[in-house]
Amino acid sequence: MSEKKDIIYNCGKEIFEKKGFKDTNVAEIMKQAGMATGTFYSYYNSKDKLFMEIYNDENAKLKRRILASLNMEAEPILVMKEMMMKNLQGMQENPILREWYNRDVFQKLEKGFREEDGAERVDFLYDSFVEVVRKWQNEGKMRSDISAEMIMAIFAALVNVDTHKEEIGLEYFPQVIEYLAEFTMKGLMINENKNEAKEEV
Repeated sequence: MSEKKDIIYNCGKEIFEKKGFKDTNVAEIMKQAGMATGTFYSYYNSKDKLFMEIYNDENAKLKRRILASLNMEAEPILVMKEMMMKNLQGMQENPILREWYNRDVFQKLEKGFREEDGAERVDFLYDSFVEVVRKWQNEGKMRSDISAEMIMAIFAALVNVDTHKEEIGLEYFPQVIEYLAEFTMKGLMINENKNEAKEEV
């Protein structure tokens, strides 16, 4: 970042945190930055672009903190539940990330997230987790008749449900995600009793 862009970014982040995406405007950001409003457009095409850059940075930081905090030796279902819980909690506590669930603006933010390749910013999560899935498979904790890549695709589908929260209903959404994660993990884990029954037959 150039020095000016850095100042604009930090001023924007501070105001977005205080006032939210909808109630923040470019003139206010630039006033706090001590620059002419027109200077903003030398670095960002719109308020939306600045917000999404900040959002993607905050989202990546959250995911890195969560990944570092997880006990990967725990049972898979517990790891996934903890990850989902910490992600939801982290998004609710961060005023930037919390805008993802703001009924007034989330559709605009989802569009910006796709256009700015926000998912690619957290590819490290995929790369780390696919190895964890393979480890679970080798230890007999997760089904090995499904490839690790397919299991990651199932996880990705679960995450993408996030962009349909309005259809699901915002009041139900967090718990729906929790249940879906639980049901998905139970389906992917080895059922020892079933395996023993098969061996007896």
